[in-house]
Amino acid sequence: MDEPSPEILKDRTFRSRSLRNSRFVACDLGDVVVRGSDIAGMDLDSPWLLEDADNTFLVNGVDVAPFVDAELNRRFPGRELRTAADPAALRAAWAALEQSWAATLERARALPDGAVDASVGGEWSFAQTLRHLVHATDVWLAKAVLGAEEPFHPAGLANDDDGTGVDAEADRPSFAEVVEVRAGRQAMVRDYLAGVTEETLAQPRRNPHDPDHEETVLSSLRTILEEEWEHHRYAVRDLEALARGSVEAG
Repeated sequence: MDEPSPEILKDRTFRSRSLRNSRFVACDLGDVVVRGSDIAGMDLDSPWLLEDADNTFLVNGVDVAPFVDAELNRRFPGRELRTAADPAALRAAWAALEQSWAATLERARALPDGAVDASVGGEWSFAQTLRHLVHATDVWLAKAVLGAEEPFHPAGLANDDDGTGVDAEADRPSFAEVVEVRAGRQAMVRDYLAGVTEETLAQPRRNPHDPDHEETVLSSLRTILEEEWEHHRYAVRDLEALARGSVEAG
């Protein structure tokens, strides 16, 4: 039996309704207008909001997107380099990422046994996040940039809508194995950036998810940087919750 189509609520007006404690996951809330409503305690997370300088997010008439971007750069030194455009800047950007992830990995290891496999709010565990970054490197470097015929490591973890990864629980590797594979993928990026040139960065590539859409080597590498910083932010957020004991079994 076919799954029922999701109800379309586009262009509706909700008046005097309570959505308190609701959770919206993978929803399109673009251009939603909220007036005279209580939003105290609202927690919003949109990784795409800051991808385009033309995107706006108004709170009481103030576009807060630039402030959010600046604050994230303050909290995560090196994040401002995610739009690097030349080989030297890309190498510096990757070095900053590796330094940040090394500290975060040590923080995760210091937590009680099992914490790296625990989920906070239904999100990926720390171990699953590292597995996803293995997959992201395989997609955007091994496949898109290098054109490897068999780019995917079996420890990688794809998004739910991407059939090229493995199930989150099936044949789950140990954390030590995940860390080892992840280190290898970090070294793969580091080694590639060590020899990349301006000419190579400008070379065309196919988007690995949409072959009809053209990328460049540079845009593919920037996607890796975006993936790394966004998932680092998620990881730090959830490690803080784990340290406080706000954990759901994963």
